[in-house]
Amino acid sequence: MLQAAKLVENLILQHDGHLVNILGDIQEQYNYLPEDALRQVADRLEMPIRDIFGVATFYKSFRLSPRGKHLISVCVGTTCHVRGAPAIAAAFTRQLGTEPGETTDDREFTFETVNCLGACDVGPVVVVDGDYFLNVKTADVKRISGKVSAGFDKASVKTDKRIFPVQVSCPRCNHSLMDADHPIDGCPSIRVTISFGGKHGWHRLSSLYGSYNFESEHERPLGVVAHYFCPHCHSELIGVSECPECGTTMVPMIVRGGGMAQVCPRRGCKGHRLDV
Repeated sequence: MLQAAKLVENLILQHDGHLVNILGDIQEQYNYLPEDALRQVADRLEMPIRDIFGVATFYKSFRLSPRGKHLISVCVGTTCHVRGAPAIAAAFTRQLGTEPGETTDDREFTFETVNCLGACDVGPVVVVDGDYFLNVKTADVKRISGKVSAGFDKASVKTDKRIFPVQVSCPRCNHSLMDADHPIDGCPSIRVTISFGGKHGWHRLSSLYGSYNFESEHERPLGVVAHYFCPHCHSELIGVSECPECGTTMVPMIVRGGGMAQVCPRRGCKGHRLDV
């Protein structure tokens, strides 16, 4: 209790009372939002506890119970279902020893099934910690679980087949957003303009789908949502889909060859999806 109180006090000072950022750092510390910590936040900010819980349950990225170190999501939407997704989900249940919606006893894995991951043409689809595995077969389940346990986060953008380049354009004016003169991860970057907190400047994303590397003119604090704009027609890039991680409206971009790539505009959120 005392440890939570000290943590909350420091975070309130650090984030100047910004609730979403405070909750985000608490979750990073504990891997979920403990009730004791939420009550400490309510007391220090002089807010009703129901309002704190309201924010914690509104954003999909927040958790009120412990989640595993790794999140495995199996798509069981219509297309993936007819291609064998139920058998893949059953294989993960056997491999992990846990049912969908549950966490393994060692808190290494949380396993869930979801209705759609937006990649129907390459299903069945499995997403692990934000990385997509396409055309998955039941024989792949053990290999995927093993890779996660062995150090999934150390994947190389140069050799990992889950990470691949895309070329995108503005959904309003159809002008290419690719910038060959400013590469990231060895590939042309995606150039947009962003604004937040009275600041306005350039922002470049890696064009490797599955890489979260970027460069920006202005440093943006974790948790802050930016507005994204096309640097050519200056239209705001705002879609209708919600981020599967935090619920923020995602930024859409047209994929050359057909499809839509969407990224979350919240700093630090790894929510993204690809409709091909």
